[in-house]
Parts: sequence; structure tokens; C-alpha cells
Amino acid sequence: MFTQDFLLRTITIKGEVSNLRYHSSGHIYFTLKDGGGAISCVMFRGDKERGGLSFLMKEGQQVKASGTVDVFERDGKYQLYARRIELDGAGALYEKYEELKKRLAESGMFAEEYKQPIPKYITTLGIVTAPTGAAVRDIINVATRRNPHVHIILYPAIVQGAEASESIVRGINALTEKNVDVMIVGRGGGSIEDLWAFNEENVAQAIFDCPIPIISAVGHETDTTIADYVSDKRAPTPSAAAELAVYEYDRFLQDLGDYAFTLTKSMESRIKEMKLSENRYKENLRLLSPMGRIRDRLLRADKLEDSLNSKIDKKISLYRHRLNIDIEKLKGMSPLDRLKGGYSYVADESGKNIKSIDLVKEGDKLNIYVTDGIITGTVDGTKVLSYGKEE
Repeated sequence: MFTQDFLLRTITIKGEVSNLRYHSSGHIYFTLKDGGGAISCVMFRGDKERGGLSFLMKEGQQVKASGTVDVFERDGKYQLYARRIELDGAGALYEKYEELKKRLAESGMFAEEYKQPIPKYITTLGIVTAPTGAAVRDIINVATRRNPHVHIILYPAIVQGAEASESIVRGINALTEKNVDVMIVGRGGGSIEDLWAFNEENVAQAIFDCPIPIISAVGHETDTTIADYVSDKRAPTPSAAAELAVYEYDRFLQDLGDYAFTLTKSMESRIKEMKLSENRYKENLRLLSPMGRIRDRLLRADKLEDSLNSKIDKKISLYRHRLNIDIEKLKGMSPLDRLKGGYSYVADESGKNIKSIDLVKEGDKLNIYVTDGIITGTVDGTKVLSYGKEE
């Protein structure tokens, strides 16, 4: 009967997965149940590998299984031989979510190298979220408590429903034009349907393209959306996002004081170290400087100069003494001194000294030099002297 019934050859059954078992053979055994009943199911490995199952099936999932109802003869009971299994309702959204997540990951939108660092100190915070609700209150309360001087710009976005994704994209673009320092995009928790706007591809693209760092704060800690993966930083809650975005002003002042103290001590230590180095360099320069050698050479030159001057003085004194002796000797040989002693100097008219009578003849004119003048005369005659006596 089961084999001959056309409707049972191609049938789709919706239900919750239970008693799930992945067999070592590759076959999958499970039960589909709802409030009124249950049916055993099996998917053979061949059907799975031909694309009959595109996700990891888990206990509790709502699925639609399509295939054939037939009897398992050994146990004598009927079961569904599934050829295709799809997620149903929220499960379908989850399947869509996984498909988009995989595609965006493969395109590189989740890669760490594209993520921007969150600035440590900001002055302007942008928020894209609903203008009412706990999320925006938590963000504002935490941000202003940490830094009462931070400027907050809120874009009141629609975060749920058909228009939500476009509203979120407009908010991101608007705050980009405001040139905020960092942006928080998020909302409070909810079901996957409530959070679906943050799983839309246009929202992911807007976050990826935004030149301003974005912190995602969607749902609670257990909720994860596509926006979380593509954002520069993911916060588990809106309050945590505010803590990541806004620095503590009081702690900042304390850090400034600590930095100033550390810098002062470091500079003092550095100056002390440099002074010690300067003294070492001065000492090394003093020991190695050519000025020391130059001073030694100058002192030696002065000593050599003194020694040379002393020797010169001695030489001069010696030569002066010898000169005086020679002067005295010359004085003894000086014709003037001879003239003073009664001698005279006789010369002819040309000034030639007459040393012999042979140099004159009678009638020659003579000049006779004495101490106080010249006597002129004429040779009247000559006499020959022998051994000082007249002959």
C-alpha cells in the first residue's frame, strides 16, 4: 500500500528534530515530532552528498524533510526516507544567515586586516539604534558616567521590521558625515527574527565600507549577527559597547598624573646618567686629548728656549771677551796709538806708504801724518841705516 500510494512517494513533513544520530556509515538517523506525534526518519549518505542537506542538523531544530514514506521490513514500521532537509521558519532564517555568513567570510569582509582599531580617547560618539528602549539608555548612561565631557550624537534608527536595514544604513552614512570618532550600531536582545536587520547584506556592506570604527552591540551576549562579524569590534551588550568606546575621564586624569611623574623621574634619571657620561667623557678627553701633549711640548719648548738663550748668552759673552782682547791687541797695533807715541806716517803724494828710501828720490813731495795733522815736505836726500845706526 505504501509503495503504490503516489502521495507517499513525494511527501514533505515539518517537525522538531530529536534522537539525532550521525552514523559512522555516513547515514543520519533522527525523529521528527510535533505536539501530536512523531515519525522516524533516515537520510542516506548518498542523498546527503548530493546536496540534500546543506547545514549541520542539531537537536531541537525545526526542519522540513522531503522524501518517501516506506516500511522498514525488519521492524515492520514505516519511516521517512529523506532526500532533502531544509530549516523551517526560524530555521530557514538561520540557514539564510549561515549562507550569507559563509559568502561574506569568503569575500574577506570578516578578515582581521580590514578591521580598524578603536581610538582610545574620543570626543564624539555616534549611536545608531532605536531612540527608545533599554539599549540607548544603557549606552548614554555608561558613556556619560565614564566621561561627562563626551559629545553623543544619536541617529534614531528603525531596528526591526522591513524598513530596518535601510534605516540602519542611512544612520551609518549620516554619522559618517558628522565625522564622529567612533560609532556604536546595535539594539537590545530578541529572537532571530527581531535581530534580522543586522543580518542583512546591505547593513554588513555599510559597516565594512564605513571609514569610522564601528562597535556592534546587537542583542545579548549569546546573540551573534552578521554585523558582529563585519564590525571592527563586537561588544556582548550595549553597555559593554559604551565601555569599549568611551574612556574613563577620571582614570585619564590619573593616568596623566602617572605619566607626568614617570616622565619626570625618567628625565631626572636620564639627566643624571648623561651628567655621569659627560664627566667620563671629559676625563677621557683630558687623558686622550692632544692638548695635554701640546702643553707638554710647549713646556719643553720653553725649557729648550731658555737653554738655547743661556747658551747664546754664554757664547756672546765669550765672543765679547775675545773681542775685547782683540780690540786691545788692535789698539796695540793701531797706527794712531803709534802716532801718539811719537811715531809718524809718511806717504807720497798719491798716499802710498813710504817704507824704504828706495821708494823716494830727491825732490819728491811727502806727506807726514802726525797725531794732530799732516806735515808736507820735499826729499832733500836719503841715508841708509844699518841695525838702527847710521852708516
